Amino acid sequence: MLIPQTKNIGLPLMNLMRFKGLPILQQLHIEEQLLRTSSENWCIVNDGTNDPTIVMGVSGKPAELLEIESVLDDQVPVIRRFTGGGTVIVDHGTVFVTFICNKEAVPNLQPYPRPIMSWSSSLYSKVFQGIGDFHLRENDYVFGNHKFGGNAQSITKNRWIHHTSFLWDFNVQNMSYLKHPKRAPAYRSARSHLDFICRMKDYLPRSTFMDKTVEATETQFSLRPIQLEAIRTCSEAEFCPSSRFLTNEELEAAAVALQS
Repeated sequence: MLIPQTKNIGLPLMNLMRFKGLPILQQLHIEEQLLRTSSENWCIVNDGTNDPTIVMGVSGKPAELLEIESVLDDQVPVIRRFTGGGTVIVDHGTVFVTFICNKEAVPNLQPYPRPIMSWSSSLYSKVFQGIGDFHLRENDYVFGNHKFGGNAQSITKNRWIHHTSFLWDFNVQNMSYLKHPKRAPAYRSARSHLDFICRMKDYLPRSTFMDKTVEATETQFSLRPIQLEAIRTCSEAEFCPSSRFLTNEELEAAAVALQS
Protein backbone atom coordinates (compact mmCIF):
# COMPACT_ATOMS: atom_id res chain seq x y z
CA MET A 1 0.00 0.00 0.00
CA LEU A 2 1.33 3.41 -0.93
CA ILE A 3 1.73 5.82 1.96
CA PRO A 4 0.96 9.43 1.03
CA GLN A 5 3.75 11.92 1.46
CA THR A 6 3.57 13.81 4.72
CA LYS A 7 4.48 17.31 5.75
CA ASN A 8 7.34 18.16 8.07
CA ILE A 9 9.59 15.24 7.21
CA GLY A 10 11.78 14.43 10.21
CA LEU A 11 9.03 14.91 12.77
CA PRO A 12 7.41 11.85 14.40
CA LEU A 13 4.60 10.34 12.38
CA MET A 14 1.08 10.67 13.78
CA ASN A 15 -2.05 9.13 12.31
CA LEU A 16 -5.04 11.47 12.14
CA MET A 17 -8.65 10.31 12.27
CA ARG A 18 -11.50 12.81 11.97
CA PHE A 19 -15.12 11.91 12.71
CA LYS A 20 -18.43 13.72 12.82
CA GLY A 21 -20.97 12.48 15.33
CA LEU A 22 -19.20 9.25 16.27
CA PRO A 23 -20.97 7.78 19.35
CA ILE A 24 -18.84 8.50 22.40
CA LEU A 25 -18.72 4.87 23.57
CA GLN A 26 -17.43 3.79 20.16
CA GLN A 27 -14.81 6.53 20.32
CA LEU A 28 -13.66 5.37 23.77
CA HIS A 29 -13.39 1.78 22.53
CA ILE A 30 -11.27 2.90 19.57
CA GLU A 31 -9.04 4.97 21.82
CA GLU A 32 -8.43 2.17 24.28
CA GLN A 33 -7.74 -0.28 21.48
CA LEU A 34 -5.16 2.07 19.96
CA LEU A 35 -3.57 2.77 23.34
CA ARG A 36 -3.18 -0.91 24.19
CA THR A 37 -2.66 -2.66 20.84
CA SER A 38 -1.04 -0.09 18.52
CA SER A 39 2.56 1.07 18.52
CA GLU A 40 1.85 4.25 16.53
CA ASN A 41 0.93 7.82 17.49
CA TRP A 42 -2.66 8.93 16.96
CA CYS A 43 -4.76 12.09 16.95
CA ILE A 44 -8.55 11.72 16.95
CA VAL A 45 -10.92 14.62 16.35
CA ASN A 46 -14.63 13.90 16.77
CA ASP A 47 -17.07 16.68 15.96
CA GLY A 48 -19.87 15.96 18.41
CA THR A 49 -21.63 12.79 19.50
CA ASN A 50 -25.21 11.62 19.38
CA ASP A 51 -27.69 11.70 22.25
CA PRO A 52 -26.69 13.36 25.54
CA THR A 53 -24.52 10.93 27.49
CA ILE A 54 -22.87 11.19 30.90
CA VAL A 55 -19.26 10.02 30.96
CA MET A 56 -17.58 9.28 34.27
CA GLY A 57 -13.92 8.62 35.08
CA VAL A 58 -12.78 5.09 35.88
CA SER A 59 -13.03 5.65 39.64
CA GLY A 60 -16.11 7.90 39.67
CA LYS A 61 -18.95 7.07 42.07
CA PRO A 62 -22.44 7.68 40.64
CA ALA A 63 -24.01 8.52 43.99
CA GLU A 64 -21.48 11.31 44.58
CA LEU A 65 -21.49 12.71 41.07
CA LEU A 66 -24.96 12.29 39.59
CA GLU A 67 -28.55 13.25 40.35
CA ILE A 68 -29.39 9.59 39.93
CA GLU A 69 -33.19 9.83 40.14
CA SER A 70 -33.29 12.41 37.34
CA VAL A 71 -30.82 10.39 35.28
CA LEU A 72 -33.01 7.27 35.63
CA ASP A 73 -36.28 9.11 35.05
CA ASP A 74 -34.99 10.72 31.85
CA GLN A 75 -33.08 7.59 30.76
CA VAL A 76 -29.79 9.41 30.29
CA PRO A 77 -27.05 6.89 29.43
CA VAL A 78 -24.06 6.76 31.80
CA ILE A 79 -20.63 5.50 30.72
CA ARG A 80 -17.68 4.61 32.89
CA ARG A 81 -14.61 5.27 30.73
CA PHE A 82 -11.16 3.71 30.96
CA THR A 83 -9.32 6.92 31.89
CA GLY A 84 -9.31 9.01 35.05
CA GLY A 85 -10.62 12.54 35.39
CA GLY A 86 -14.01 13.97 36.20
CA THR A 87 -17.58 13.60 35.02
CA VAL A 88 -19.01 15.32 31.94
CA ILE A 89 -22.22 15.23 29.95
CA VAL A 90 -21.58 15.28 26.22
CA ASP A 91 -23.72 15.68 23.11
CA HIS A 92 -23.67 17.25 19.64
CA GLY A 93 -22.30 20.46 21.20
CA THR A 94 -19.13 18.75 22.42
CA VAL A 95 -15.93 18.54 20.37
CA PHE A 96 -13.47 15.79 21.30
CA VAL A 97 -9.71 15.79 20.70
CA THR A 98 -7.47 12.87 21.68
CA PHE A 99 -3.73 12.29 21.55
CA ILE A 100 -2.32 8.79 21.94
CA CYS A 101 1.47 8.68 21.92
CA ASN A 102 4.49 6.53 22.51
CA LYS A 103 6.54 7.80 25.43
CA GLU A 104 9.37 8.93 23.17
CA ALA A 105 7.10 10.73 20.68
CA VAL A 106 7.47 14.16 22.29
CA PRO A 107 11.13 14.98 23.02
CA ASN A 108 11.98 15.52 26.70
CA LEU A 109 8.38 14.93 27.80
CA GLN A 110 8.22 12.98 31.04
CA PRO A 111 5.30 10.49 30.91
CA TYR A 112 3.47 11.80 33.96
CA PRO A 113 0.15 13.67 34.22
CA ARG A 114 1.44 17.19 34.88
CA PRO A 115 4.07 17.26 32.10
CA ILE A 116 1.54 15.85 29.63
CA MET A 117 -0.97 18.52 30.68
CA SER A 118 1.67 21.22 30.26
CA TRP A 119 2.55 19.92 26.79
CA SER A 120 -1.08 19.87 25.70
CA SER A 121 -1.74 23.36 27.04
CA SER A 122 1.25 24.68 25.08
CA LEU A 123 -0.18 23.11 21.93
CA TYR A 124 -3.61 24.66 22.54
CA SER A 125 -1.97 27.99 23.28
CA LYS A 126 -1.20 28.04 19.54
CA VAL A 127 -4.84 27.25 18.75
CA PHE A 128 -6.18 30.03 20.98
CA GLN A 129 -3.51 32.62 20.33
CA GLY A 130 -5.23 36.00 20.42
CA ILE A 131 -8.56 34.41 21.38
CA GLY A 132 -9.89 34.96 24.88
CA ASP A 133 -7.72 34.63 27.97
CA PHE A 134 -6.72 31.00 27.49
CA HIS A 135 -4.69 29.08 30.02
CA LEU A 136 -4.47 25.86 31.98
CA ARG A 137 -5.94 26.07 35.47
CA GLU A 138 -5.28 22.98 37.54
CA ASN A 139 -6.47 20.28 35.08
CA ASP A 140 -8.87 22.41 33.06
CA TYR A 141 -8.70 24.60 29.97
CA VAL A 142 -10.25 27.97 30.72
CA PHE A 143 -10.96 31.39 29.31
CA GLY A 144 -10.33 33.62 32.30
CA ASN A 145 -11.80 31.62 35.16
CA HIS A 146 -14.48 29.82 33.15
CA LYS A 147 -13.92 26.22 32.11
CA PHE A 148 -14.54 25.06 28.56
CA GLY A 149 -12.32 21.98 28.32
CA GLY A 150 -12.12 18.93 30.59
CA ASN A 151 -9.19 16.53 30.40
CA ALA A 152 -8.51 12.91 31.26
CA GLN A 153 -5.48 10.66 30.86
CA SER A 154 -4.18 7.14 31.12
CA ILE A 155 -0.50 6.21 31.16
CA THR A 156 0.80 2.70 30.46
CA LYS A 157 4.32 1.30 30.48
CA ASN A 158 5.18 2.58 27.01
CA ARG A 159 2.32 4.85 25.95
CA TRP A 160 -0.07 7.54 27.11
CA ILE A 161 -3.41 9.03 26.13
CA HIS A 162 -4.64 12.55 26.75
CA HIS A 163 -8.20 13.34 25.68
CA THR A 164 -10.31 16.44 26.03
CA SER A 165 -14.01 17.22 25.76
CA PHE A 166 -14.50 20.82 24.63
CA LEU A 167 -17.76 22.65 25.37
CA TRP A 168 -18.40 24.38 22.08
CA ASP A 169 -22.01 24.61 23.25
CA PHE A 170 -24.16 22.99 25.93
CA ASN A 171 -27.77 22.50 26.97
CA VAL A 172 -28.49 24.15 30.30
CA GLN A 173 -30.94 21.39 31.28
CA ASN A 174 -28.27 18.71 30.84
CA MET A 175 -26.09 20.29 33.50
CA SER A 176 -28.75 19.57 36.13
CA TYR A 177 -27.89 15.87 35.98
CA LEU A 178 -24.48 16.55 37.52
CA LYS A 179 -23.91 17.17 41.20
CA HIS A 180 -21.38 19.64 42.48
CA PRO A 181 -18.37 17.32 42.96
CA LYS A 182 -16.87 16.94 46.43
CA ARG A 183 -13.40 17.30 44.93
CA ALA A 184 -13.47 20.43 42.81
CA PRO A 185 -10.64 22.70 41.63
CA ALA A 186 -9.93 25.56 43.99
CA TYR A 187 -10.58 28.18 41.31
CA ARG A 188 -14.17 26.94 40.98
CA SER A 189 -14.88 28.67 44.32
CA ALA A 190 -18.09 26.66 44.89
CA ARG A 191 -19.67 28.10 41.74
CA SER A 192 -22.58 26.25 40.15
CA HIS A 193 -22.04 24.46 36.83
CA LEU A 194 -23.55 27.32 34.86
CA ASP A 195 -21.40 29.93 36.62
CA PHE A 196 -18.30 27.78 36.21
CA ILE A 197 -18.36 26.89 32.51
CA CYS A 198 -18.52 28.82 29.25
CA ARG A 199 -19.26 28.15 25.59
CA MET A 200 -16.45 28.08 23.04
CA LYS A 201 -18.86 29.27 20.35
CA ASP A 202 -18.72 32.70 21.98
CA TYR A 203 -15.02 32.86 21.09
CA LEU A 204 -14.45 31.19 17.71
CA PRO A 205 -16.21 29.14 15.01
CA ARG A 206 -16.33 25.39 15.50
CA SER A 207 -14.60 24.50 12.24
CA THR A 208 -11.88 27.08 12.93
CA PHE A 209 -11.10 25.41 16.26
CA MET A 210 -10.75 21.96 14.70
CA ASP A 211 -8.66 23.21 11.79
CA LYS A 212 -6.37 25.19 14.10
CA THR A 213 -5.94 22.13 16.33
CA VAL A 214 -4.78 20.07 13.36
CA GLU A 215 -2.44 22.88 12.27
CA ALA A 216 -0.94 23.16 15.77
CA THR A 217 -0.41 19.39 15.89
CA GLU A 218 1.41 19.59 12.55
CA THR A 219 4.06 21.77 14.17
CA GLN A 220 5.16 18.74 16.20
CA PHE A 221 4.14 15.73 14.08
CA SER A 222 3.87 14.68 10.47
CA LEU A 223 0.18 13.90 10.14
CA ARG A 224 -1.16 11.04 8.03
CA PRO A 225 -4.95 10.82 7.53
CA ILE A 226 -6.34 7.36 8.36
CA GLN A 227 -9.82 5.94 7.87
CA LEU A 228 -11.60 3.92 10.56
CA GLU A 229 -11.58 0.81 8.38
CA ALA A 230 -7.78 0.77 8.51
CA ILE A 231 -7.63 0.22 12.26
CA ARG A 232 -10.32 -2.44 12.22
CA THR A 233 -7.92 -4.72 10.40
CA CYS A 234 -4.60 -3.48 11.80
CA SER A 235 -4.61 -5.79 14.83
CA GLU A 236 -5.48 -9.46 15.08
CA ALA A 237 -5.06 -9.38 18.85
CA GLU A 238 -8.08 -10.05 21.00
CA PHE A 239 -9.16 -6.82 22.65
CA CYS A 240 -11.87 -6.31 25.24
CA PRO A 241 -12.58 -2.63 25.97
CA SER A 242 -13.28 -1.61 29.56
CA SER A 243 -15.39 1.51 28.90
CA ARG A 244 -19.06 0.55 29.20
CA PHE A 245 -22.57 1.71 29.95
CA LEU A 246 -23.66 1.41 33.56
CA THR A 247 -26.89 -0.54 33.93
CA ASN A 248 -30.04 0.83 35.52
CA GLU A 249 -29.56 -1.76 38.26
CA GLU A 250 -26.13 -0.36 39.07
CA LEU A 251 -27.46 3.18 39.20
CA GLU A 252 -30.43 2.17 41.32
CA ALA A 253 -28.12 0.33 43.73
CA ALA A 254 -25.98 3.44 44.01
CA ALA A 255 -29.05 5.53 44.82
CA VAL A 256 -30.18 3.08 47.50
CA ALA A 257 -26.70 3.02 49.04
CA LEU A 258 -26.75 6.81 49.19
CA GLN A 259 -30.01 6.80 51.15
CA SER A 260 -28.93 4.16 53.64
